[in-house]
Amino acid sequence: MAPVTLKALVDKTNNRVIFAESNEDFVDILFSFFTIPMGKIIKLTRNQSPAASVGCMNNLYESVQNLEVRRFQTATCRSMLLSPRNAAAVQCENLKLKLDVDEYLTYFRCYDESCGSSNYKLLSHYNNAICACGRNMHCSITLVTKKDLDVEGGGPFVKRLARLIISAELQIVPSSTAASFSILSKLGIMDGSLIEERSFDIGVDEALKLLKCSLVSKTPLTEVLLKNNPVPEPSEKDFEQGSFKRHKLEATSIQNGKIAVKLMISKSKQMVCYAEAGEDFVDLLFSFLNVPLGFIVKQMQGGNSKGCINCLYDSVQGLDAERYLKSPEKKAMLLSPKLAPGFSYENQLLGVEEDTPAYFYSLKPGWSSMLASDKTVIPSDSSRTVSVVTIMDPKSHDSHHNDKKSGQGFFRGPALFTITDDLIITAISSISGLSVLSKLKVPFGDIEERTVHVGKNEALRLLIASLISKSALTNTFLLMEPKQEFGGL
Repeated sequence: MAPVTLKALVDKTNNRVIFAESNEDFVDILFSFFTIPMGKIIKLTRNQSPAASVGCMNNLYESVQNLEVRRFQTATCRSMLLSPRNAAAVQCENLKLKLDVDEYLTYFRCYDESCGSSNYKLLSHYNNAICACGRNMHCSITLVTKKDLDVEGGGPFVKRLARLIISAELQIVPSSTAASFSILSKLGIMDGSLIEERSFDIGVDEALKLLKCSLVSKTPLTEVLLKNNPVPEPSEKDFEQGSFKRHKLEATSIQNGKIAVKLMISKSKQMVCYAEAGEDFVDLLFSFLNVPLGFIVKQMQGGNSKGCINCLYDSVQGLDAERYLKSPEKKAMLLSPKLAPGFSYENQLLGVEEDTPAYFYSLKPGWSSMLASDKTVIPSDSSRTVSVVTIMDPKSHDSHHNDKKSGQGFFRGPALFTITDDLIITAISSISGLSVLSKLKVPFGDIEERTVHVGKNEALRLLIASLISKSALTNTFLLMEPKQEFGGL
């Protein structure tokens, strides 16, 4: 895959990128970050150098890996969390760089080919899910999409021939002399001899490093393009100083919530050492891995973060959709991204919407079957049957047990779990709880047990804290961020 070429202005004295200039190709890649689920972001970036964890998300991801498969509703549930699908996968196929080589427009149908046209009419994102008829869904079928009808073609989000400036902190504005001078002035650069123009080739590795750096650094372009500064490891001081206001936890203030969680609090340190909760709370925590990055950033408008992903999000909001983006719908896809079909569950507290696209399954005797996202791409043929098919919920179908209630979570219950402050989740164990206290050097007599109830507001605060902090439980239940820093809560 050919790299994307990027021109940048470099401050020779301080060895930093002042700003870059690009057409739609590079900006499309940056904007696509908002459509990627957090679990996929961790999967793509966690083993890359330099090592940098993203809040508590890495711990959530590794907890899924470490839990026994038998604790999940189905084996597919683990795959859904470790490699969640992107609801905008069709659009991202048109990116110049394919960030996720495993994200294909491939689905799986029942072993019985006729099941897709006459019986249950189900599709699966994942191989070997169980169809409602009881057979394995392991026959792959590739989605045929209808290309955009606009004559300009190009990438998924930004119009062709657009020329845009990308600042060091990923603020994107239309290219102009005034915009260039404004950035130079803010940096105090008045002498043209101190700057030089350089070209860089951006491949998949560089794009993924930019994705990671956008979450943990204020100057991702400098760190990735010039390779002179390592990506810093997030610290509690960076994330929390000035962001959260300490307050006394009152259990009665959130008793009307839906999920009961027992907190073990150090009275002297004023921190949550660990929590004990059932599968409903763990379903909530692990569902964070399925949430697109853009949804989380939308909830934390104005909130503090060590990264600069807010600047990129604000740039999408600020761009004129008529002049620079392909449509208002594409803008909404970035600012309010949805879950992929089948990834939501009943009583999901976050309020993130699930995408519900239409898929058409075509079957002709003696010919291979066909799957399309637009009925008009299917050839007209009287011998061909065309049926609307549905993406199945793999959490609700399993040949090994009879409970096929739709909309259930990822875990079987009843079950209890231990959750540390940085969201390491294990099956409950008295020994592991005592080990946590020992590692934290918290005397047993210093522990206060408190039960809280988690509703939508607490769930959203916990989602944000898991992205920007390594003390998610403490920041959610013992520290209160000013309301004006949380848009929509």
